[in-house]
Amino acid sequence: MRLSVIIPVYNEEQTIHEVLERVAAVDLPGIEMEIIVANDGSTDGTRRAIDDRRLPRELPVHVYHSPINLGKGAAVRLGLACATGDVLLIQDADLELDPAEYVRLLAPIREGRADVVYGSRFLAPTAKVPFKARAANRFLTLLTNLLFAGRLTDMETAYKVMRRDALAGIRLRCVGFDIEPELTARLLRAGRRIVEVAISYNPRRIEEGKKMRWIDGVDAIYTLLKCRLT
Repeated sequence: MRLSVIIPVYNEEQTIHEVLERVAAVDLPGIEMEIIVANDGSTDGTRRAIDDRRLPRELPVHVYHSPINLGKGAAVRLGLACATGDVLLIQDADLELDPAEYVRLLAPIREGRADVVYGSRFLAPTAKVPFKARAANRFLTLLTNLLFAGRLTDMETAYKVMRRDALAGIRLRCVGFDIEPELTARLLRAGRRIVEVAISYNPRRIEEGKKMRWIDGVDAIYTLLKCRLT
C-alpha cells in the first residue's frame, strides 16, 4: 500500500516544521508513504520553513508553492491531483490533529471495511471543543445526514482518509473551507462506505491562528444544499 499524505498550508510558519517532522516519524509497517505539501500562497515564513525541512532522504516529499492564496479547497485539490498513492490522507498543518493516529485511521481501509475513514472528534467525550463550535458542527453534521442519508458524527473533521478509487467519478469544485462539506456530500451521494474512528483534538483559538469564521458555516450550508439539488 502506498499512502499519500496531503498537507494544505497557509501561513503556518510556527507549526508546519513540526507537523512535517511528526508525519515523517509515523511508523507504518508495510506502507510506503509520500508527503504532498500544497503551500497556498503563504505570506509569512511558511515557505522558508518548508524549504528548510530536515526529513529522511528516503521519504518522498513533493512541495508545490502557489503564488497567490486561493483557499484550502484549492490546496486540497492540488494535493489530490499530484498524489500517487492508492490511499489519500488529508493532514492540516496546525497541530490540532496528531499524525500518531494514522494507524487507527488506516485500519478500516486495510481491513476492507471502508472506502473512506473520518477521524471524529465527538465519538469520545471531550471538553476541548468550545460550545459554539460544537453546536455549529452538530447542526452541519445533522443537516448532512438528513440530506444524504449519512450516519456521521463529525462532518467537518479535517482528518479524511480515502482509497483513491473512492474519488472515481467525483468532481470537486470548491476552493475554500467549503471543500469539507462538498467532499462529504459527494462521497455520500456516490454511496461510498464511510467509517468514523475516534481521534484526539487540540483546538486553537483565533488569536493563535484559527482561520475558520462563522461565514464558513453559512458557506457549508449553501454547499450542502447545492450538492443535494444539482
